[in-house]
Amino acid sequence: MSPVNPLHLFDGIGIELEYMIVNRQSLAVLPVADQLLAAQAGGMTDEVEVGPLRWSNELVLHVIELKTNGPAAGLHELTSSFQDGVATVNGRLEALDGQLMPTAMHPWMDPAHESRLWPHDNSLIYQTYHRIFDCRGHGWVNLQSCHLNLPFCGDEEFGRLHAAIRLILPILPALAASSPVMDGNPSGLLDTRLQVYRDNQKCIPLITGRVIPEAVFTRRAYHEGILQPLYSAMANVDPEGVLQDEWLNSRGAIARFDRNTIEIRTLDVQETPMADLAIAAAVVAGLKALVAQRWMPVADQQAWSVEELVAILDATIRDGEQAIIDNSSYLGMFGLDAGLATAGELWRHIIMTLFSEHPGELAPFMPALDIILTHGPLARRILRSLGEHPTLERMAETYRLLCNCLARGTMFTPTLG
Repeated sequence: MSPVNPLHLFDGIGIELEYMIVNRQSLAVLPVADQLLAAQAGGMTDEVEVGPLRWSNELVLHVIELKTNGPAAGLHELTSSFQDGVATVNGRLEALDGQLMPTAMHPWMDPAHESRLWPHDNSLIYQTYHRIFDCRGHGWVNLQSCHLNLPFCGDEEFGRLHAAIRLILPILPALAASSPVMDGNPSGLLDTRLQVYRDNQKCIPLITGRVIPEAVFTRRAYHEGILQPLYSAMANVDPEGVLQDEWLNSRGAIARFDRNTIEIRTLDVQETPMADLAIAAAVVAGLKALVAQRWMPVADQQAWSVEELVAILDATIRDGEQAIIDNSSYLGMFGLDAGLATAGELWRHIIMTLFSEHPGELAPFMPALDIILTHGPLARRILRSLGEHPTLERMAETYRLLCNCLARGTMFTPTLG
């Protein structure tokens, strides 16, 4: 999505899926991403083109990212591309006794002892992060997400899209939470990844902010209100400016003016690409409706404060689809006339309303969305599988089933596993 030939709203989409690499027998994290990329590329690299996708490295050696090779026209055709990509990666990993594991957090990884940072290209960036923040924590090395990139062209489109994204961010965990376990035990949160994510740079709180971006709706306002204060806050600890780029901003959605996109970062990765793309389809459908002022004018959408939206996000991080939303004005932003609803009920309203009006966009994903709406996000289904008093053996059994779901391209359900 280059600014040389910018796309307009919803003219294209970019998807990035991050996965853990684990040992096939023990499911312990396996730090071989560099060997995997080298085997595919024929030499050491941090990124390789494989058909319609690119594989790339991340901060640590036990994570690999699969992403669209440039903007895609739509989501449906990406399902087979990503599933084929998973199969190819797993085939390469067999020689290393490894496989991919889905979900947003490894359930029993010990970051202090199992973390190995990427030591090759871009290592200066990673070493700088480590020097400033000490990356041996869950919020750095044990979190895998789905990133959704959407284009805009000019301030007017940016303002409409940013307003819509700010509104929808608080309820994304109700669909996408997949991280209910950390350090070998249920954490009490359905989206533990988001909780550790927003605390991982707390020594410089401006980097993540409140996760919900500030109410700024032009490029100039974004630079003045978010990026410049952030760069100033980093000046003493990063005098060389190694990290002073747009990607330093760690809010739940970040503007990438270098490529005219907004990148949504608050989606936990799921058990199969079909689920990730189904959630992305629901999010995009909701954003299209908001941008088109289906329920409320853009001015009303832009009026929401960070504090109001964070209160809803806190609830969905903890309770997912069961989170109670008692803000009738917020529900009204999505056309739900009620004083109170769960986040799951709100999503059912959004999805079913938009499916009835524009069935073509959501139809391929409705079976997957129906599982999520009926049985809850993946985190809820994982907890149901673990039972009230999960043992490490039961945990390993459940996550081995999840690895199988990823390999086969199937959804994880309470009855079928």
